[in-house]
Amino acid sequence: MKDKFTRRNFLQSAGAAASIGVGLGLPSQAQAAPRGSGPGNAKSMARMFPGCCAYSFRKYLKSGQMTMPDFIREIVKMRSVGADMTVYWFKSTEPAYLEGLRHLAFDNGVPFSGAACGSSMVQADAAKRRQVLADIKKWVDVTDRLGASHLRVFGGELPSGATVKQGTDWVVETMKPACDYAGKKSITLGIEDHGGVTQRAGVCLEIMHRVDSPYAGINLDITHFIPTATESAYAQIKSCIPYATHTHIRDHFDDGTPVDMDRVWQMFRDGGYKGFMSAEYEGKEGPMTGIPKLMDKIEALCRKYSTVSA
Repeated sequence: MKDKFTRRNFLQSAGAAASIGVGLGLPSQAQAAPRGSGPGNAKSMARMFPGCCAYSFRKYLKSGQMTMPDFIREIVKMRSVGADMTVYWFKSTEPAYLEGLRHLAFDNGVPFSGAACGSSMVQADAAKRRQVLADIKKWVDVTDRLGASHLRVFGGELPSGATVKQGTDWVVETMKPACDYAGKKSITLGIEDHGGVTQRAGVCLEIMHRVDSPYAGINLDITHFIPTATESAYAQIKSCIPYATHTHIRDHFDDGTPVDMDRVWQMFRDGGYKGFMSAEYEGKEGPMTGIPKLMDKIEALCRKYSTVSA
């Protein structure tokens, strides 16, 4: 199933560097909050790269029809610059397996936009919070072995009877030492706005302010925020862009409403975002035809709205 690509051939076939106009490169790591606010990070320097999440192929990964090496080879055909390595379907966490994935990605000219674990930090029991912290540290080590610089984590669903304030406190209590550990390996933790305690931007921003680490960010999924009477989903996306360290892209909100993709990309451009816009496909169409269509949209928008310094 393997297709032989050199890095040069990949870039030529994908048109990644030429299309985006900034060359192939990994996004810079998170700076002191908000991200990208320092000198040399002007709005005119937005740099956005098309990526793809392994989760997009969950139908095949769950069934065993596809492996993580297959995922890497498949997204090369779809012109993805980066791979978001959802760890649910890793065959192993042994060094040989992880280093094999790292070498295969290098051989195909694919940088890892990051790894994604399912660790959820909203735990009422202190012992369980310590367990989640240990789990995150394990996945930080895996991310380091892969040669990636970003790990997605979750806040999580609130336990019955718990308040948002309690959930936020538990997340901060866990994420702060997790970022301290990750920072020693120059790995940034991105908490995803995905259900539960992080479904509103205000909570995500409070977590960023209280964790107060250059290695803390938001894995910004553009489709999960719940609109309020005073703040639309788009307004919440915009408020989190300064802290975005990785972005997940679908073209429909959770309620099925189409996303104005052009509007979203304009906001990321105006916010000076530098990083991956990774397809997380969950459409009704089959992945093998649906993902390329979403990737085409992402690639075109990255080309349209990425800029270089004047």
